[in-house]
Amino acid sequence: MDNRSGIFISVASYRDPELIPTLKNMAESASDPQRLHIAVCWQDDEDLSVFTDAGFTHTQTTHTDGRATSFYHYNGARIDVISVHYYASQGACWARHLAETLYDGEDYFLQIDSHCRFAEDWDRELIAMWRQLLTQSDKPILSAYPPPYTPGEEENRQFYVSRMLFREFVADGFPMLTSAPIKEDAPLRGSYLAGGFIFAAASFLQDVPNDPQIFFSGEEIAMAVRAFTHGYDIYHPHKPLVWHYYQRKECNKVWGDHNNDAKKEGAIEQAWWERDKISKTRVRTVLGIEETPADLGRYACGTQRSIRQFEYRAGICLAAKTVLPEVVGPAHVCYFATPPEDEAAWLNKQITYNKKMLKIGKTDFDDTAPDLDHLHIGIYGSQNALLYKKTVTLEEIKKLRAANEGNGEFSVDIEFHTAPQVRPVSVRLCPWLNDSGWGSVTEKAW
Repeated sequence: MDNRSGIFISVASYRDPELIPTLKNMAESASDPQRLHIAVCWQDDEDLSVFTDAGFTHTQTTHTDGRATSFYHYNGARIDVISVHYYASQGACWARHLAETLYDGEDYFLQIDSHCRFAEDWDRELIAMWRQLLTQSDKPILSAYPPPYTPGEEENRQFYVSRMLFREFVADGFPMLTSAPIKEDAPLRGSYLAGGFIFAAASFLQDVPNDPQIFFSGEEIAMAVRAFTHGYDIYHPHKPLVWHYYQRKECNKVWGDHNNDAKKEGAIEQAWWERDKISKTRVRTVLGIEETPADLGRYACGTQRSIRQFEYRAGICLAAKTVLPEVVGPAHVCYFATPPEDEAAWLNKQITYNKKMLKIGKTDFDDTAPDLDHLHIGIYGSQNALLYKKTVTLEEIKKLRAANEGNGEFSVDIEFHTAPQVRPVSVRLCPWLNDSGWGSVTEKAW
């Protein structure tokens, strides 16, 4: 392989006004746009005139399984678009899976979202960065959450890069991820990958293809574990080559369109949450923590390394939902270079990391008393033992409510750890009144 080798680029796009600007910027910023083969699963209203109106040259359209694939060129780049009405969408990884069917023998694979910007000569830089890693790994992956940009404010792009970290175990049983900025002179080894930016050899498409039944949540941890067990090593880039548009509050989302009303009207077969339920079963199956495992077929883990080996490297225990203290400590360690010598000692060192954004409603406590001083929050275990407590002052309550657009509700960040066998069960809220002491206690499930 050399720096002129082809790059297959998978783009899943759902009703996204940033798709066209993303494609144009990608092609215009590349050092050699002719090496780009961009495959888009376009979930929209199927009015393809947006592409020709943007200056894309249409060459032909084919039909397979009732879906149209239109072929374009722009600035030398090849752009293939699978057109799907947004009501026919089945989720993010389903769209990524469809895009992957257009692979045509390229040497490299890049997966991004449809709201990105690119550095000048990003293709040459990305290949060079990846090739440097071949001295450390036979199967390197470059992946991270890219720094942010905002449409129309290109001059305000952020130029930091990040590593990916464990954030918390969610109620569905698997870890969710976050990131922290880094300053490095070379790519940094990590444990987790980001669905919105993956660069690897094209063999990744055969080894770790997107599971079309993964809806959205859990995509990244499932892909990270599958990639690791297939022998891939994840690295986080040390300089920014791609930017990502986060939040996108003004944009349509699949969970807004694919709701119960749309199902009742016959516009969709399943509401988003029904697909999401199936998806999470598959994610838990990948992680080895599902009581009734799904048949994953080619989307299962590999055989080169085990899930336990992944856990050693990441410092987490998926079945117990525990982590090493270093994972949630000040250093937020996300990769352990050497496995433990003693598994029993490793397990004994684990802690349960409890993190929750506790929502407090208008009826959870009486805040009308003129002498209200603060709200006491207590977290209790199964034996009625106090595990954690927090005080929220009246001034803090006012600020939190104002941040929640004044609807009376507010959220408090709760974060603490316990021994592996100790789990929070209930939350008790009680106001303190300066004149009369403790008010009424409200109890709710953790």
